[in-house]
Amino acid sequence: MKFYEAQDYQDKVNEIFKDLESELSQHLVNVRIIHIGASSIPGAVSKGDLDVFVGVDKKDFESSLVTIKNLGYVEKEGTLRTPQLCMLITEKYNHDVAIQLVENGSEFEDFLKFKKLLSTKPSLVEEYNELKRSSSHLNEDEYRSKKSKWVESLLKSLMME
Repeated sequence: MKFYEAQDYQDKVNEIFKDLESELSQHLVNVRIIHIGASSIPGAVSKGDLDVFVGVDKKDFESSLVTIKNLGYVEKEGTLRTPQLCMLITEKYNHDVAIQLVENGSEFEDFLKFKKLLSTKPSLVEEYNELKRSSSHLNEDEYRSKKSKWVESLLKSLMME
């Protein structure tokens, strides 16, 4: 796996996010569009990709999914898909971009909890960076498994506070 230091990717990813946010805002109603993932955390090491949380009300989930697909996104194969969560990807930005379409209030808002936690605790960002730097020899599945365990333990500890 290839990882990048923040100064090598964050400006570009932030520009793509602004474009994506503008486009989605024009086509979706009552939507929360939030830059998530490592690229949303100042100073975080990342694969350089862009992850975006798109939160919609339950009644708007399916119509929002259709709208997003009509804007050039496709459902990502091999990812968790539920009535409250759908991951979509696109190649239209010539960059690795993924949307997590989430039903507001569902358990899948953990994406936001994770971002908030890292945004408020710089020591965790450094720990997260070290996890990534020490994973460059892993394949994508091994890395995702290692990262998931770390994130889950972090969120569990947050719930105990």
